[in-house]
Formats: sequence, C-alpha cells, structure tokens
Amino acid sequence: LEEKPPTGLPGGFVIKSIDEFGYEDPVDKSKVEKQGIRVLFENGSRLVVRLSGTGSAGATIRLYLEYYEIDQDKQSVEATVAMQPLVDVALLLTKVGEFSGRDAPT
Repeated sequence: LEEKPPTGLPGGFVIKSIDEFGYEDPVDKSKVEKQGIRVLFENGSRLVVRLSGTGSAGATIRLYLEYYEIDQDKQSVEATVAMQPLVDVALLLTKVGEFSGRDAPT
C-alpha cells in the first residue's frame, strides 16, 4: 500500500498519505514501533488498522475510522449511513474480509 497507493477509490476518496505509526510513552519516553497502519485522505478522513492482543493467534483486527464532513447539511445524517463510503474503502484497502473470513464485526 505505501509504495503504490491505489487510485480511483469509491466515494471519491483520494489517499493523501500512508504510514506506519508508533507510540512514545509521555512519561518514560519509551518507544514502541510498528503499531499499525494509518491512511490519511485528502478530505480529512482517516483509517487506522492495527492488531490488538499479545500474539498473532487470537489477535483482534481493529479498524478505526474517522470521516470528515465539511457540509453542515450532511452532518446530521445517521452515523452508519454517513460512514458507509469510508467503511467500503477501508474494507477494500485492508481486505479484512478476505483475511479473516468475516463480513461483519463481531
């Protein structure tokens, strides 16, 4: 994904950047790398994908979605309806259904 971000995504989403993120503890300044992948879109929306759990067996795939809507008339739309275009893009990019064998959250 990072080397050649896809174009022509549904919903008019255009990828601005893709990176791998880490975490720095504000107290002891320890750093943890490779915590997940972040996809930023030109419209201000973003997608974060990471594994939750201590090992690869039984780990949970977490998708965090943040949809930015500038049009105030559209800001009162039901959240599931408003988010669906970004959900569709997230599922396409991550192929989570293909890898997990699931087609809905559990």
